[in-house]
Amino acid sequence: MPEDPAESPGPRRGAGRTSAPQKLAEALSSQYGLLVFAAGLLLLLAWAVHAAGVGKRALLCVLTALMLLQLLWMLWYVGRSAAQRRLIRLKDTHAGARWLRGSIVLFALSTIILGGLKIGYFVGFSECLSATEGVFPVIHAVHTLLQVYFLWGHAKDVIQSFKTLERFGVIHSVFTNLLLWANSVLNESKHQLNEHKERLITLGFGNVTIILDDHTPQCNCTPPALCSAISHGIYYLYPFNIEYQILASTMFYVLWKNIGRKVDSHQQPKMHFKFNGVMAGSILGLAALAATIGVVVVYLIRIGRSKTKSESALIMFYLYAIAVLTLMGAAGLLGIWIYRVDEQSLDESKNPARKLDADLLVSTASGSWLISWGSILAILCAQDSPPYTWYNLPYSILVIGEKYVQNLFIIESIHREPQKLSEDIRTLRVVSVCNGSTSILPPSCPRTGGEAGEVAPHDWEMSPVASGCGKDEEERSIEGSRGLACLPHLLQGNTKRRVLRNIAAFLFLCNISLWIPPAFGCRPEYDNGLEEIVFGFEPWIIVVNLAMPFSIFYRMHAAAALFEVYCKT
Repeated sequence: MPEDPAESPGPRRGAGRTSAPQKLAEALSSQYGLLVFAAGLLLLLAWAVHAAGVGKRALLCVLTALMLLQLLWMLWYVGRSAAQRRLIRLKDTHAGARWLRGSIVLFALSTIILGGLKIGYFVGFSECLSATEGVFPVIHAVHTLLQVYFLWGHAKDVIQSFKTLERFGVIHSVFTNLLLWANSVLNESKHQLNEHKERLITLGFGNVTIILDDHTPQCNCTPPALCSAISHGIYYLYPFNIEYQILASTMFYVLWKNIGRKVDSHQQPKMHFKFNGVMAGSILGLAALAATIGVVVVYLIRIGRSKTKSESALIMFYLYAIAVLTLMGAAGLLGIWIYRVDEQSLDESKNPARKLDADLLVSTASGSWLISWGSILAILCAQDSPPYTWYNLPYSILVIGEKYVQNLFIIESIHREPQKLSEDIRTLRVVSVCNGSTSILPPSCPRTGGEAGEVAPHDWEMSPVASGCGKDEEERSIEGSRGLACLPHLLQGNTKRRVLRNIAAFLFLCNISLWIPPAFGCRPEYDNGLEEIVFGFEPWIIVVNLAMPFSIFYRMHAAAALFEVYCKT
């Protein structure tokens, strides 16, 4: 059935006529993706628990086949797009922002370096490793290069042809990247778990059986020093590879949601990065980043050396984290208060990228909430708690509260109109409708009764009835008392925007700071030992291994969302 042109009332009716086949195609493709993901996860689990007949060779063969299939689809799509390059293609300006594509390029470079190290590892242990362990990093590097090229050029596409075929290709790409992410998380978690078991004995938890779960080859590497350096380098690069895979899957998911979608003719104005007026937030954020690097270095040096050094490292980390989380919570509350006082209009248009951002913030925060609630229960229920574990109580409470506040601040920020556009609309409306008056309300100061605050996203004209300017006497009285409905004097106009930009800059740098410790092995959830005593070693390790990847991803995703907030404000 032919589609109507994009109009203000049209998309809703048009979407209703095409909803049945579109929903059916979404259901079929999503079920295919979930089946592939479930089968891959079971294969990963079988390899992790050393199931009979399931080795690393079988796992890598499956992952390689999935990547090759995705490569074929991407080559077909790129070739077809090049053949139709003269045709007008719909774009979603909300998807695939330039800074987002730049981020995935940086993470992809780390992934390619990781692949090079894996090839070197294979060469060193070539006597006892299967050929698949040498082929896999090569295919993964080619897959990474083409995937980054694809996302850079086509992340904004709104596909309108071959929609059913494209849905399967895009959803296959989503879950292929998720399986590669799960494989990296599993390898990195095994490495962290082995180090954790070795550290527990220094804290006096001798009743925990130390059995290392190691997949190292059963042969000698030549030269040994080089192989050891390569092995350590691989695990330091895994955090960047993990972020790359999950970021690629989210970008493909937005592309999948945009298939067959009707895009509004009015597009979001481009956001520009400007570093001005954010000195306070940047200085505080950089101070937190510098402190983080120092804490992580000292923590990794002292933890596991002796009982006294391990306890002092844990106390140091808790005190540092409590201070940073307290400042972040206060900054988030200030931003929310400014939004509550400022009656600015919200952008309620349909936006898959924005909805995914909000959903990911809440869902991934639940990982650290689960760990924090487990720590709180362990502290309160333990019969004998070492003194250093009591620092974990305020830390865990602050983790829950800070993420709750930060999520509210980010979600409200990304749902607001861009600051420059909203203020221009307000000023234009007052000038065009009330041009007989020389007194113009400040853009950041809404009239009482919501007259100037209710701004339609793309409505540049308002009637005198809607604005209330036809009521001469009442209008003069409102203008005379307009200060009563405004923000405090210190938070008007550019000052308000500057405060919000400082908050976004500070929170951005703090989230980067809090991403570093768990990503590079500074994980007190593993090392304090109290939770293992209360819940049991294996149950608590399962909880941490499941929740920690989401907690790490939350910090990087929150930083990305805050960068967008900074550019919009």
